[in-house]
Amino acid sequence: MGRRRQSVTIKHVAADAGVSLQTVSRVINDEPNVRPEMQQRVQASIDKLGYVPSIAAQRMSGSRSYLILALNDRERTIADWRGRQGVDWVDQMLLGGMLKCAEYGYRMIFELVDTHNDHVERELRAAIAALQPDGVILTPPHSDNPLIVALLDQQRIPFARIGSRALDAGIALTMDDEGSARRATRHLIDLGHRRIGLISGSPEYSLSRWRVDGWESEMAAAGLPTDGLLAEGDFTFASGTAAATRLLGGPDRPTAIIASSDQMALATLEVARERDLDVPGQLSIISFDNTPIVRFTQPPLTAVDQPVAETASRAVELIIAAQRGAPRQTEPTRVEGDLVERGSTARAPADDA
Repeated sequence: MGRRRQSVTIKHVAADAGVSLQTVSRVINDEPNVRPEMQQRVQASIDKLGYVPSIAAQRMSGSRSYLILALNDRERTIADWRGRQGVDWVDQMLLGGMLKCAEYGYRMIFELVDTHNDHVERELRAAIAALQPDGVILTPPHSDNPLIVALLDQQRIPFARIGSRALDAGIALTMDDEGSARRATRHLIDLGHRRIGLISGSPEYSLSRWRVDGWESEMAAAGLPTDGLLAEGDFTFASGTAAATRLLGGPDRPTAIIASSDQMALATLEVARERDLDVPGQLSIISFDNTPIVRFTQPPLTAVDQPVAETASRAVELIIAAQRGAPRQTEPTRVEGDLVERGSTARAPADDA
């Protein structure tokens, strides 16, 4: 029977580099006050021996846990999973967050919390006590939940608030929802559209208002009216159906609609078909999110590509920087998205241009 290979430990690294265990620990934990030449010597031994630091050992060596906790809304996430609707918000958040955590020797743990639950504080306290995370990432609507924000602030845990502009506590990050709505609206104006409708998202989310603001400001800059062109949804297919039916049911219907989620855009496409409206010949449609499903509709949907992965990655960087004593931010971090043009947008009909 072959001899089992002995695992490489921090002691082996210290012996190979000719330094103390404490020095190796400081290098592994990326602590300050380590001379560059010492850093290089220890890192050379780590690379040569193939040493992989143990999170358990790292946690025992200092006050850090090397864990970042990401929270998402339980009700909506479970509904999306059960509906198998092709929503990849969670996938993208984990992609960006986990890869960035790995770069720094951290791990990400994902939890669901119901922001409407009367026991949200108890749930969150239990998770923090069990995991002792070095930081927390909040996504909408948790980002502006006063109970959650106050609890994390009191615990003195660095936390990022994706989809929030508030600077009173935590680290605010946005995906430039207002700017994205302006770009989507400008794209349609440049195509000659004058009556451009918007289906907004749930008012529970601050970003819903920002998208309305972006649409309104771009329409105003072009001297175009918005009266009767705004319909409220809640990001779901059903709400998109109701909103699109309202916008397209009048005698002076819009020639273009921006929907604040892919599901509502899909609903708008369906309502257009039911009314024998050609897309994009008679109606152009732009969606928000750019999840995989919009590439396979007929026609494929032009969409605002939200930089979820990049924003989660940036959130991890900012949390780790805060853990290391970085100064408090003076304005929200903005990560801009792109507009991906596909077949659902075209020049306005001749009688509207």
